[in-house]
Amino acid sequence: MIEAHYLVIGSGVAGLTFSVKIAEQFPDRSVIIVTKANEDESNTKYAQGGVAVVLDTEKDSFNKHIEDTLIAGDGLCNEDVVKMVIEEGPKRLKELLLWGANFDLDASGEFNLGKEGGHSEYRVVHHKDITGYEIERALLKRAHQLPNISILSHHFAIDLVTNHHIIDDTSEILTCYGAYIFDQKTDNIFTIKANSTLLASGGIGCVYGHTTNPIIATGDGIAMAYRAKAVIKDMEFVQFHPTALYEPEGESSFLISEAVRGFGAYLRDKSGHRFMLDYDERAELASRDIVSQSIDNELKKSGEPHVYLDCTHLDMDEFKKHFPNIYNKCLEHHIKIETDWIPVVPASHYLCGGIDVDKNGSTSISNLFACGECTRTGLHGANRLASNSLLEALVYAHNIFKYLIENDTKTENVLIPDWNDEGTVIPKEHILVQHNLKQMQALMRDYVGIVRSNKRLKRAIKHLDLIHAEIEELYKESKISTSLCELRNMINVSHLIVQQSLDRKENKGGYYNIDNVKK
Repeated sequence: MIEAHYLVIGSGVAGLTFSVKIAEQFPDRSVIIVTKANEDESNTKYAQGGVAVVLDTEKDSFNKHIEDTLIAGDGLCNEDVVKMVIEEGPKRLKELLLWGANFDLDASGEFNLGKEGGHSEYRVVHHKDITGYEIERALLKRAHQLPNISILSHHFAIDLVTNHHIIDDTSEILTCYGAYIFDQKTDNIFTIKANSTLLASGGIGCVYGHTTNPIIATGDGIAMAYRAKAVIKDMEFVQFHPTALYEPEGESSFLISEAVRGFGAYLRDKSGHRFMLDYDERAELASRDIVSQSIDNELKKSGEPHVYLDCTHLDMDEFKKHFPNIYNKCLEHHIKIETDWIPVVPASHYLCGGIDVDKNGSTSISNLFACGECTRTGLHGANRLASNSLLEALVYAHNIFKYLIENDTKTENVLIPDWNDEGTVIPKEHILVQHNLKQMQALMRDYVGIVRSNKRLKRAIKHLDLIHAEIEELYKESKISTSLCELRNMINVSHLIVQQSLDRKENKGGYYNIDNVKK
């Protein structure tokens, strides 16, 4: 067993920001970051757009940003939280600059602010079209300078340790004591006991197969928290990004940033018709849910696998300067955007719900905190406003840090039993995991996608129950493997999405069920 003051699960912007702050504040306390892939692999790395933050106080204001967020959230945001996050934005950005993150400047040396769907003003601070990657680089560099931070790459958190693991536990309060960790290189399973545990484990995109998320986004933190009996809310609000590069194989898709539509690109069907004007007066700059539903409708009508994004009328020199990564990725796919339209399809992108937390990032379990995409803070409501997610992660990482300075957590001297896998064997049937994964992803895409119905949702539950039973049996009999644990987590997450979809009786933001439409 390893003991630490702080255990952080996840190495994206949320986990790293908290780790750097707490390690700087308490040089004599240990911080262990556990991450299941390379230390720089996270959803943060793939965030293209930027950080939405009010800097130009002449044209823009906190009130305008608050209003845009509330409109996107469709009546389900917590207004206090929205106000807090947006007003904290400039301070948190300043810290990123101090840690060495670079953002694009214009000719006069001011921030070159971008505008995305749903924003009324230019307020997105960005680094070309790889903002998340740049923030991740700066934070990792700072983390490596702090001797009290240890980063365990290729280590997978299997389950949180709570009261029900503890021998002779009589406590009334549900408490987290750390987690069981799987070393993917040695297959060794050990315990990390911690005074405070932070889940910063990112999103759930891979549940859907077609996703803009990396393959590590399998909802592990949410599933662990759910099994530990934490409160999970708003899982029905899965945001689909309208424009992911169409990949015939349907694996993780490359994101064509919202900012490209902000820059003036048009959406067209196969015959060249600019169809967004038929759906919304804002056309391509309508909010993501409307653009995604419109594309979904076009695809259902035509039977085509994708629509097109047309950039051929844009200033190409400026385009290449703003979006070098997107331009080059298209070239790799033999798409020359000066003359060719880009085939695009909606893909699962961001989860607006998750582990329920208060303003301090506290979950319903004592000593367990969460921030970033795995949480439901009340900021996004029914639909996230573009580029508010990195902002949310920065603000909540700071709030948890502040809370833990003022409220020191101590773990009692409890006896945590070692992980017991006696009687399990190494499964020869890896094919079972792969087969069930593909089945689950197809099920979620077809039955629990952009447009849902009660009939399809109920069918999804039946199919999920069968997959769940097979995987639980395999889990009990088998030695731990990452792919088996990830699938188990994704099935938990899928169940939550389906069940909470059925519980929602009106369409809001990113959630659309044909049975909720008032006749």
